[in-house]
Amino acid sequence: MPARPYWKGHIRLALVSIPVEVYAAARSSNATTFRQIHEPSGKPVHYLKAVTGIGPIDPDDIIRGFEYEKDRFVLLEDEELEAVRLESRKTLDLALFVDRDAIDHTYFEKPYYVVPADDLAVEAFVVLREALRASRRTGIGQLAMRGREYIVALSPCGRGMVMETLRYAEELQKAQNYFRDIPDQEPDQELLELAESLIERKTGKFEPGMFHDRYREALRDLVERKLKAKGRKIVAEDETPAETGGSNVIDLMAALKRSLEKPERAASASKTKAPPTRKAGRKR
Repeated sequence: MPARPYWKGHIRLALVSIPVEVYAAARSSNATTFRQIHEPSGKPVHYLKAVTGIGPIDPDDIIRGFEYEKDRFVLLEDEELEAVRLESRKTLDLALFVDRDAIDHTYFEKPYYVVPADDLAVEAFVVLREALRASRRTGIGQLAMRGREYIVALSPCGRGMVMETLRYAEELQKAQNYFRDIPDQEPDQELLELAESLIERKTGKFEPGMFHDRYREALRDLVERKLKAKGRKIVAEDETPAETGGSNVIDLMAALKRSLEKPERAASASKTKAPPTRKAGRKR
């Protein structure tokens, strides 16, 4: 378990208060990052804190400010910000319980693991976890972390719980702004049945391990080839152009039928493994 929790506080359910620790569930270390390089020298570019008309400044002279008008700021000291009293800074008060399916997936933002803070908290923690599991509910509350207050959703996860930050309604673009030009029409029944058959054929259990970051793998391969080439430019291999079909019903019908006739790809076939004593057949 990581040495330092992302947040420490209490989950409160009515008069019950459970001390917990929260840890980031996602690892940012796997992200592909690049450095900006000064090409003539091959050295990395550094970033300096600077003020217009003054130039580089001492980082100790920097404080936070809130822009209330264009180029006009209210300056805020750390002590003043700490004095802002939010009960959610130390307490996650579960104010609402909903079916998990009732939360639109566009609101989910980032996951965190929640564990009991000590042995004394385990019993109450387990009771809350199993109550959520049995009722198939997700707890909703608000929580202040790292200078911001979040809406969070709390759900059971194995022997622990997972807390996911949610976006506020005003943070999301209105879907109708993008969907309004899509005509409200019923699809052709035969086309619909073909599409449903294709979906059914590819339906299986979601196993995250069967997916890999192909871009990151290709990038690593490019770096290795670049090193072997001693910096020479790597010419991209010719790719087979993707099939392009027309937009009429006949082309769509043919494409769906051809899709059903194609053998399963390796990724789809690996989602269910046959026992070793039995030959895996392929249903057409």
